Amino acid sequence: GRRVSREPCKQTQAVTSYSNEGTQVTVEVHPKDSAPQLFKKLSFGKGPQRLPSLTGQDNKGFQRTEAPRPPGGKDLHAYPWDKSSLKSMPVDLQQFEKLDAYALKVNVKNSVEELVKALLKQARTDLEKVRAIWMWICHHIEYDVVGYHNKSQLSSRPIDVLQTGKSICEGYAGLFEQMCSIAGIQCMKLSGYSKGYGYKMGQTFTGDSDHAWNAVYLDGRWHLLDSTWGSGAVDDSFTKFTFRYNEFYFLTHPALFINNHFPDNSNWQLLKPTVTLKDFESNMLHNSNFYMLGLLTAHPETAVIRTVNGKASVSVDCRSATLFTFKLKGTDEHGLMTLKKHSMKLDVYPQKTGSHKLQIFAKPSKASDDVYKCVLEYVVECESVDKAMRFPKDLHQPVGPSWFTERQGFLRPSHPDPVIHTNDGRCSVTFTLGKDISVLASLHCDNSSLTEDMRRRHIMQIHRGNQIELKIHLPHAGNFVLKIYAKKKSDPGNYDYIFNYLITCLNTEVKWPAFPQSYSKWVEDYEILEPLSGLLPANRNVQFKLKMHGIAKVLVQAENAYPLTQSRGCWEGTCNTSGCREVFVMVHENANHSFYSHVLKYEVESQ
Repeated sequence: GRRVSREPCKQTQAVTSYSNEGTQVTVEVHPKDSAPQLFKKLSFGKGPQRLPSLTGQDNKGFQRTEAPRPPGGKDLHAYPWDKSSLKSMPVDLQQFEKLDAYALKVNVKNSVEELVKALLKQARTDLEKVRAIWMWICHHIEYDVVGYHNKSQLSSRPIDVLQTGKSICEGYAGLFEQMCSIAGIQCMKLSGYSKGYGYKMGQTFTGDSDHAWNAVYLDGRWHLLDSTWGSGAVDDSFTKFTFRYNEFYFLTHPALFINNHFPDNSNWQLLKPTVTLKDFESNMLHNSNFYMLGLLTAHPETAVIRTVNGKASVSVDCRSATLFTFKLKGTDEHGLMTLKKHSMKLDVYPQKTGSHKLQIFAKPSKASDDVYKCVLEYVVECESVDKAMRFPKDLHQPVGPSWFTERQGFLRPSHPDPVIHTNDGRCSVTFTLGKDISVLASLHCDNSSLTEDMRRRHIMQIHRGNQIELKIHLPHAGNFVLKIYAKKKSDPGNYDYIFNYLITCLNTEVKWPAFPQSYSKWVEDYEILEPLSGLLPANRNVQFKLKMHGIAKVLVQAENAYPLTQSRGCWEGTCNTSGCREVFVMVHENANHSFYSHVLKYEVESQ
C-alpha cells in the first residue's frame, strides 16, 4: 500500500487570463477553499482483511443479500468512452439534494447497523440507499495519515473505521461494502493498481495492488465507485487530510474509471474490450477536473510526447466554450495556443533539448472566478530545438481569433490562423465589427527600437461600413506581435486588450516606412489611396489621392500650397516636395470657414 491517489498539479502559480471584458488579469491558482499548498487525493495501503461477522442480534429487521453474481455481458460498457455521460447510469443530482443534506447530518457512531438504519429513513430506492451511504462516508471518514505511516495502529474493521472516523482505502471500501450489505444491496470490495500518490507519468506497475474501491449492483447492472477519492485530499508532505468532496467518483463511467483504477481481476473493469496493463501504464492520466469541466478527449493519448523538428502538439476537445492556459517548464512563452468553440490546439517549441513538464489548465468560459484547474500533464522529450520559433515576449496566449474574440465583436476574420507569414513585409487583416466598437492596434517586436507612436503608425485602419481592414507594413524582417485592443465608442474609458496575432517575415530586404501621421480631424472612414508611405522622396512630384467626404476644399501644404480637385468621391492632385522637410494635408470643412484643419502629416527624405 504505497500509493495515495492524487489530483496532479494544483500548485499555486500565476496564470495570465482574460476576463469576459478582455482585461488581462494574473491569478494565483490553488484548489478551492484551501491554503496555497499542494493537495493530493488518496488511495491507501491495505490494512487487516478481517470483516466482522454479519450475524448477531443487530441485524434483525434487515434483509440479507444473496451472494453477488460475477459481472457478465450486460454489465459491460464500450471502451473507449463514448463521450455520453460521466456516470454509468442516469443520475439527477438535483433530486439528491434533500437526501444528501439529510445524510450529512446523521450522527450515529455506536454501530454500523444503527448508522445504516438512520440513513435509510429518507432513502426509498436502491440508488437512494447507495447515495446516502456514499455521502455519509465521503463526509465523515477522513484519511488516516498516522495509520498510513504506522500500520500497527491501523484497523480497517468497519466498526473501528466508524468509531475512529478515519481509515485508509481498505477501510473505506470495507465499511462501504458492509453498509450496503446491511441495506440489502449487493456490493463488492475490489482491489487493484491506481494512479495515485507518488504516481509518475509512464511508470510501470508490479507487485501487490495498492488501492481498494467498490462495485455496487443497481438496476440489474454493476457500477463502480471510490469513496476514498470521493472524500478529499492529503497535502504534499502527507501529514494533513482535507475533506474535499468529489462527485466524479460516484458511479463513474467504467471507461473513465479505468483511467486511474486497474482492478486485479479484469472482469471488474466492466469494459468491452478490456484494457491491458500495458495500455493502463501508457495511457494519459486525466484527473477528475478534466471531465468535470466538460472536456472530452485529449491528443496525444500517451503521457510522453516526442518533438518532431522541435515541435510538439496537443489538442483537447470540449463540450462548450472553455478557456485554457498552459505552462511548459513553468512558463507560457514557447508555444502557440489557439481556441475554437469546441477545442483547443497547442503547439509548443521547447528552446532547450531534454525533458520538459507540460501542464494544461482550464476553466469554464462563464466562470466568475479566475481559478484555472490543472486538467492535463505531459512530459515533452525534445531532441532538437527550432530556433526560428522563438516568439516575441509580448505574445499573449491564446493567439489568433477565437470564440472569445467573436464575443468581443470581431467577426469573420480574414485570417483564422494565429500566424501570418509575409514575404514582402506587407499584410492586411479584415474583420466585420460588432456595433459601437472602436479599435486600436499596435505592433511589437523584441529588440526593436519602435516607439509607442511608431508601433501604431506601422498599422493603418481602413473602415468600410461595418468592415475594418488593418493594413500592416513591417519596419524590418523578424517576428512581430500584432496586438488588437477595443472599447465601446460610447465609452470614454481605456481600450481593453482583446487578442493578438504573430506576424513573421524572413526577408531581410524588407524596410517599410511608417504610414503618414493622422490628426483628430481625420475621420474613421476616410481612406488614403496614395501615397501610403509616410516618408516622401525629396524634390519630386508626388501624386495624392484621398477618399474623403463632407468637406469643401483640400490643400497639400509643402513649400507651396497645392489644391486637390474632387472627382468621383476622391480628392486628387500633385505636390512638389522640393525645399521642405514636412508636407501637410489640410481641409476646409465648410466653404464659409476661413481656416483649414490639419488631417495628415508626411515627412520628406533629407536631400
